[in-house]
Amino acid sequence: MPEYEFVTVDVFTEQRFGGNPLAVFPDARGLTDAQMQALAREFNLSETTFVLPPDDPRHTARVRIFTPRHEMPFAGHPNVGTGTVLAWRMDSPPEHLVFEEIAGIVRVHPQRGPDGAVSGARIAAPHSLQVGALVPTTTIADCIGLPEAAVTTALHDPVVASVGAPFVIAELSDLGMLAAAEPNTAAFREAAGRIHVLAGRFNLLLYVRIDGDATRLGTRMFAPLSGVQEDPATGSANAALAALLTSLAPGEDVDLHYDIIQGIEMGRPSRLLASARKTAEGPVEATIAGDCVKVMRGWATV
Repeated sequence: MPEYEFVTVDVFTEQRFGGNPLAVFPDARGLTDAQMQALAREFNLSETTFVLPPDDPRHTARVRIFTPRHEMPFAGHPNVGTGTVLAWRMDSPPEHLVFEEIAGIVRVHPQRGPDGAVSGARIAAPHSLQVGALVPTTTIADCIGLPEAAVTTALHDPVVASVGAPFVIAELSDLGMLAAAEPNTAAFREAAGRIHVLAGRFNLLLYVRIDGDATRLGTRMFAPLSGVQEDPATGSANAALAALLTSLAPGEDVDLHYDIIQGIEMGRPSRLLASARKTAEGPVEATIAGDCVKVMRGWATV
């Protein structure tokens, strides 16, 4: 029976067993769609990635991303982790890797630590900010078991936003409310049925400004309809959040950097470094970056 090498890494952390775990299959040639989905379900992580030869030989790889339930067009921590794993396997990693994904082209820039070794990666989101439907505060409150007053609308109403994958983004009043949030799967399912642009998934990112600082954020992400009750670190959602907040910042030429903490409530503390830029002439673009730590290596039989 065929065997396929896999590597696991913890993403958005400098400490093993923190951050968001990811399984990477560095050479997935020969695996069928069904086998990829079965392997992702077996690992039961937020995402598992499968690396294939690129359609365009000028690019580094074609990367497919699976949750335990379905394939994703784009996701942040899988790209940071996969880019780091591939860079570790290269004698001389280039300045950037280019991944072909369902959402489009993703550029991954390996980053180095003080010792010069690759320590993580920064990725550019495949799309500029896209803002969609507004979501009632009552819907958010029902989904997370909090009073409606916990959902603040001083800066923006809860809204669908995307830089490659759509999320509902809502601000909460304080860190206590963020810690108290508990996903109600039935409420998520009902909400997804009402907001059709989310394709039945209703992935929800909650955030709080730490000590009132607009660039220091605490976040949590719930996606029970995607098989992820809670995610320790969500690059694509936090990149969308950075783009959304930057779009709302005063001024026409704005370049902002965000220090984001996620996963505290899960016992998997994660640190994500996001940035976004807007100009009067163009769309809002975002990046997300973080460190990675090696955890396991093995072979899967299919």
